[in-house]
Amino acid sequence: QLQLVESGGGLVQAGGSLRHSCAASGRTFVNYDTGWFRHALVKAREYVAGIRLSVGSTYYADSVKGRFTISEDNAENTVYLQMNSLKPEDTAVYYCAAPPLPITISEMQVPSSYAYWGQGTQVTVSS
Repeated sequence: QLQLVESGGGLVQAGGSLRHSCAASGRTFVNYDTGWFRHALVKAREYVAGIRLSVGSTYYADSVKGRFTISEDNAENTVYLQMNSLKPEDTAVYYCAAPPLPITISEMQVPSSYAYWGQGTQVTVSS
């Protein structure tokens, strides 16, 4: 059984930076895909970024492209989300997620493709 434990998040002023970590136990991330989602009040859960660990390819939602970076550390079995130039509209609870099997690029953007979720961490960006 895969377990995902997140750390990071917090309160930051607009224009600031934060880094999330998502550490896996029970199964390695290697050769699987990992995604980051966020859930703001009165909004649906939103895809933020994804990484295909088998090839190292990364994907981003248009709303965060150029500001967020997803990366991996295989030795630490950890995936990171570096968030720069944060905006108040980035305020949300952020979740990392992993599917039970490899998924397609389009499936990476769909929450139901994922079976394992981190506990979520709050990010609040003040204006």
